[in-house]
Amino acid sequence: MPAPASPPARDHVGPPAGRLPAVLLMAGSCLPVLGAVLLAPVLPRMQDHFEGVAGSAALVPLVLTVPALSLALLAPFAGAVVDRLGRKRLLVVATVLYALFGTAPLWLDSLHAILASRVLVGVAEAAVMTACTTLIGDYYTGRVRDRYLALQTMCASASATVFFVVGGALGSAGWRAPFWLYAVGLLLALAMARALPDPQPSAGDGQARAGTEARPFPVRRMAGICLLTVFGAVVFYTVPVEMSYLLDDLGVGSTGVIGAATAIASAATVAGSVVFTRLTDSPRRRLPAVFLLCGAGFLLMGFADSVPLLVAAAVVNCVGTGLLLPSLLTLAMSRLDFADRGRGTGLWTSAFFLGQFLCPLVLLGGQGPLGGLATAVAALGLVTLLLAGVLLPLTRRPPVALPHPAPEGA
Repeated sequence: MPAPASPPARDHVGPPAGRLPAVLLMAGSCLPVLGAVLLAPVLPRMQDHFEGVAGSAALVPLVLTVPALSLALLAPFAGAVVDRLGRKRLLVVATVLYALFGTAPLWLDSLHAILASRVLVGVAEAAVMTACTTLIGDYYTGRVRDRYLALQTMCASASATVFFVVGGALGSAGWRAPFWLYAVGLLLALAMARALPDPQPSAGDGQARAGTEARPFPVRRMAGICLLTVFGAVVFYTVPVEMSYLLDDLGVGSTGVIGAATAIASAATVAGSVVFTRLTDSPRRRLPAVFLLCGAGFLLMGFADSVPLLVAAAVVNCVGTGLLLPSLLTLAMSRLDFADRGRGTGLWTSAFFLGQFLCPLVLLGGQGPLGGLATAVAALGLVTLLLAGVLLPLTRRPPVALPHPAPEGA
């Protein structure tokens, strides 16, 4: 007779001492962001350098975007490796590989070889991101875990602006210069190897891990949150991806104004993450309100006829997305036991980066039938509001309990 489901046990015998482990995990979580924005300012210079290479017009932009696609495709496999080989070991090895693959274009002269190195960077990023998030779930519990997952979002959002500026500054010395920044992975790997403890499951989790072979991975428990995360990532990236185009449609041609507006929106995302750390209710119960806030921002953006109104609407939306990402992640973590956390985090990470990849395609596909980007953004707002209404009754259901093996003889 199977034992009834019980509340999740404590996942770690105690959090690591000091703040250095958390700082290292936050820094590791920023590495995929570095790969996504660092090279954007030097792409025109790369285009000029490789203009004689057949297909360079399509291949050079892929240097920037292909790591994210690799991450989305490979994160589930990285999660399986995390559960089999150990979180810390994989994180240290992957961070070293990230530095080696990331700096490879400093010595490569072939565009195709550079593109191959960028695919490998994405492989390393998948392992780094999955291991960092899994370790946060292992080391911390309850409100402390929620705060660190929100801080992960804040660091990623803030670092995107910093890396863009640094990439532009380094790019003045040549298109290869920004690749030197990937070498920071070697320093991080050394610090991680020395400062991060090996996570240990509690007694209840130890029993669960012992029964992993008999208990398959809880696919059904994670399917809904992963599908919701794909859509949530589309919502999250709409403003960063499309803000400049919306401003252009309003007649704004100044890169300074566009940069300032994007920075304000990015700051609103950070502010939303800060608000998340102050909330005490369940992330599951607040999701409808968060999607409602995001959808309202999209609707206002779609009907904005002036720059101040567009920026204000983007701020409303980005406060919502700052709440949305840590809410989805903490909800996913709450459904995972120690033995499943690597694979579950890998699936969640894959879902999020898949949504990032799909975001511009979704809005591009809606522009033609709907008559423009602003209308497509407004339509996305309507869909987001409908989703909020669908989720509202689901929040009243009891939360999913983590099953644990029954004691012998039960």
